[in-house]
Amino acid sequence: MNTTSKLKLVMIGNGMAGVRTLEELLKLSPDLYDITVFGNEPHPNYNRIALSPVLSGEQTLDEIILNPQSWYDEEGITLHLSSLVFEVDRIKRLVHARTNKGEVITAVYDRLIFATGSNPFMLPLPGIELDGVVAYRDIADTTAMIEATKVYTNAVVIGGGLLGLEAANGLSKRGMQVTVIHVAPWLMNRQLDRVAGDLLEQSLKERGLKFCIGAQTQSIVAGPTGRVSHVILSDGQRIEADLVVMAVGIRPNTSLAQACRLHCDNGIIVSDTMQTVTDPRIYAVGECANHRGVAYGLVAPLFEQGKVLANHLAQMGIARYVGSLTSTKLKVTGIDLFSAGDFMGLSQDASALSANPDIASAYEEIILSDPHDGVYKKLVIKNNQLVGACLFGDTVDGSWYFKLLRDARNIADIRDKLMFGESNLGDVGHEGHSSAQSMSDSAEVCGCNGVNKGQICKAIKEKGLFTLDEVRKHTKASASCGSCTGLVEQILMFTAGGDYSATPKMKAVCACTEHSHQEVRDAIASESLHTIAAVMQRMNWKTPNGCASCRPALNYYLISTWPKVAQDDPQSRYINERSHANIQKDGTYSVIPRMWGGETTADELRRIANAVDKYDIPTVKVTGGQRIDLLGVKKEDLVNVWRDIGMPSGHAYAKALRTVKTCVGSEWCRFGTQDSTQMGKDLERALWRMYAPHKVKIAVSGCPRNCAEAGIKDVGVIGVDSGWEIYIAGNGGIKTEVAQFFVKLKTPQEVLEYSGAFLQLYRLEGWYLERTCHYLARVGMDHIKEKILNQHDTRLALWEQLKFSLDGEPDPWFEFDQARVDTRQFQALEVDAQTP
Repeated sequence: MNTTSKLKLVMIGNGMAGVRTLEELLKLSPDLYDITVFGNEPHPNYNRIALSPVLSGEQTLDEIILNPQSWYDEEGITLHLSSLVFEVDRIKRLVHARTNKGEVITAVYDRLIFATGSNPFMLPLPGIELDGVVAYRDIADTTAMIEATKVYTNAVVIGGGLLGLEAANGLSKRGMQVTVIHVAPWLMNRQLDRVAGDLLEQSLKERGLKFCIGAQTQSIVAGPTGRVSHVILSDGQRIEADLVVMAVGIRPNTSLAQACRLHCDNGIIVSDTMQTVTDPRIYAVGECANHRGVAYGLVAPLFEQGKVLANHLAQMGIARYVGSLTSTKLKVTGIDLFSAGDFMGLSQDASALSANPDIASAYEEIILSDPHDGVYKKLVIKNNQLVGACLFGDTVDGSWYFKLLRDARNIADIRDKLMFGESNLGDVGHEGHSSAQSMSDSAEVCGCNGVNKGQICKAIKEKGLFTLDEVRKHTKASASCGSCTGLVEQILMFTAGGDYSATPKMKAVCACTEHSHQEVRDAIASESLHTIAAVMQRMNWKTPNGCASCRPALNYYLISTWPKVAQDDPQSRYINERSHANIQKDGTYSVIPRMWGGETTADELRRIANAVDKYDIPTVKVTGGQRIDLLGVKKEDLVNVWRDIGMPSGHAYAKALRTVKTCVGSEWCRFGTQDSTQMGKDLERALWRMYAPHKVKIAVSGCPRNCAEAGIKDVGVIGVDSGWEIYIAGNGGIKTEVAQFFVKLKTPQEVLEYSGAFLQLYRLEGWYLERTCHYLARVGMDHIKEKILNQHDTRLALWEQLKFSLDGEPDPWFEFDQARVDTRQFQALEVDAQTP
């Protein structure tokens, strides 16, 4: 279609509901509109629901971006960031916006979408304007809270709903002492009944949070510096607070809509086609819209609205939005919660019961309570129909209950099995992931995006999906609030089934090629390919020079397959590995020298201390791997810091052996059965130059008390009376994987041999950026045991191959030429003194 003939679509707001509308529109009619989007924030569309993991440090801003700038460019969408729309001229059909630099931008529209979202409600309290009082709504709020955690100690969160509890959890994880003030009698009183709310409070108290329940905030008081110092409750209680987070609710953002005289009443009033009732050229979607008297705040109904709106913008005109029956499936600080429908049942407001006494007799409740395991389930039944559910701790059947509730199914025939879930209806029972496996294809898995099990299974099978990220990309399941992530993973696991290890072979390394990681590895080995250029030429790479995804993978495959033949290409490594230090968010670097088995000396500590003073290094921190981290080193100082410290590189920046963590073992500990410190030092000295598909961590504990946490390492060694037990493929990241028992050995020499053989097998068979736990899941424990435990010659050969590969491998902190380190990158830029 000719660009000049396109209609002009303008959207005010760049949030989840609005951008989802555009995604749906582009599927239906990609060439109908020239699209312009105004966003008040400086960021492209991001997952606002995932701000909580950013606050707690579990995710970064980059990881929650849903649509990067490149997406807007690829779709031909004009995006104006940091631009506040201040006027809409409905007569001339013009939108006027002002950028953060004061420039005015004007856009003409044929169709206009209001996707302005909502504003946080701030209680009109004395002191609300003080420095240190923030809302919790966007990235700017989250960043302000993170910065406060670096300086201050005490935080108060006003509001015990979902957002308030997530804020409290994040601040607590970053080291603050947090008190939550909640005016209602129990936490999350709109989503939980009192029993579940009390269980939640108890669980959160065990995590270190404090609560003032049924309390009302009277005022916020400033300290000597003018920053907030205390919060005063109506009963006179004073609570110390360096930071106050207001999380008491949201209000539809309708100020601009009201200014251009659209009809608003707790939101912009819209019809079933999401058109405003005032102007048929203007639509509203998301939290700013009021449909049939309801302004929704959950993402699922907003996405439903977006799909209907896209249908009408695409000029198909058949869809209608008739409202949403909502359920709440959440994960609050690691605790699963679900509620839907009339979950209060007999616990509802006493005035409602007294006004209609027949209500109480109509309700029936089935309750399962197991406080010891933190599980509570309440099902509310009325006239043989499930009308409400409240689940705490075990929510796997939440989507099934919601389907029963939504379909108004008569449950008389399954009443005796109702509490035990869908999988109990047949002979399957609860056996690991069988609850997910027994779900019907029509069962909803992701409520936010309206994705059922059948759609996920179909995508996995037809597109050869293997990872959670791939499932999210193709189906959007678990891409919003994330509460269904575990269920999606279970579906992924059993759908791939026996072909689980074969499925990834269909996955290309990147967009530059159709070949998989395994095909590339096989070609490098079988055809003696020794350079990146040779691989690309032989395998018909689409992009002549590759990209930032494939070049590091190819470089690793070459040097691991052909040690001392293939040349390492530093320019095909990530920035950390080119600089041989870990870049930080402010552009400085982290330096972590190696300490063999976590053991150090007074001389090493003096050299570290002297370097800290000499180069004005702002932060010195002991790491979880029993080493010392120097944070804030300038890039131009790196070479001199390495030289003055005079200790080997800790490779804390690399896809390599990071650290070997040890306890003191039998040398000092009265419980120790083996010399774990010496074993750790021997392992680290033997393996410290080892590059791998991903980072590798090892731990050695001197007795089964396991103080070195060997059970969550890539290789874990535990001393027992008769020798050593080896565990492999653990991972202590966001999703913890417990290491699996591998073999029991008698001597330290055997520990070196068997551990080295496993790591060499992983180096040769693992795919780039694949952790050992994922490698084991792909190839299976039987495969690894066959190669190492059952084949003596293969094990010895693997161990010898690894030693050959590591022999003479240079230390990049000192042997610059051998390690191919470009030292020019460390030279400070010289600036002419006369330059203004």
